[in-house]
Amino acid sequence: IVQTDTLHGLPIFSARPRAVGSNHHLIQSESLKIQLNSNYIDTQIKRMQGSIDSDPELAIGTAKEFVETVCRTVLEEKQIAFDEKLDFPKLVRLTLKQLSLTAEDIPDHAKAAETIRILLQNLATISNGLAELRNPYGTGHGKNARVKGLEPRHARLAVGAATTLAIFMFDTYSKDKSSTS
Repeated sequence: IVQTDTLHGLPIFSARPRAVGSNHHLIQSESLKIQLNSNYIDTQIKRMQGSIDSDPELAIGTAKEFVETVCRTVLEEKQIAFDEKLDFPKLVRLTLKQLSLTAEDIPDHAKAAETIRILLQNLATISNGLAELRNPYGTGHGKNARVKGLEPRHARLAVGAATTLAIFMFDTYSKDKSSTS
């Protein structure tokens, strides 16, 4: 059940079928929320998931912010100094480098080395795509009053990609942290 309209200031609700696999990223995000024990992460996750269908711009903007939050958290917990004004793609690349998640970090003798390198390069480009999508179609920048936004499917793509990237980075950080403890 979702709010679809208002009448005299009161919400009107309608039933909506749940999309197949719609909880996949929510379940993964819940794991991250528990590990970080953070109200801020919890708010971002709820905002992302809750706005995909009703406000795709908000979902896209929050997806970018979610990855940025994970990057900043990992770097700060690893005590890595970084410029607070670092642009988003560079922040993600720095985090990936600190986690040894770049193509250059994969030794030639590793199983499926070339495939892993390609996947890591593609993963790194998610940040470019999120930034490029968020600027004209997400929240955070004013737009022409006649602009046409994106559809929920685009927001679902942005949220899914951001969640995959953020969880992979944080899982790697957690694994590294537990192996050095």
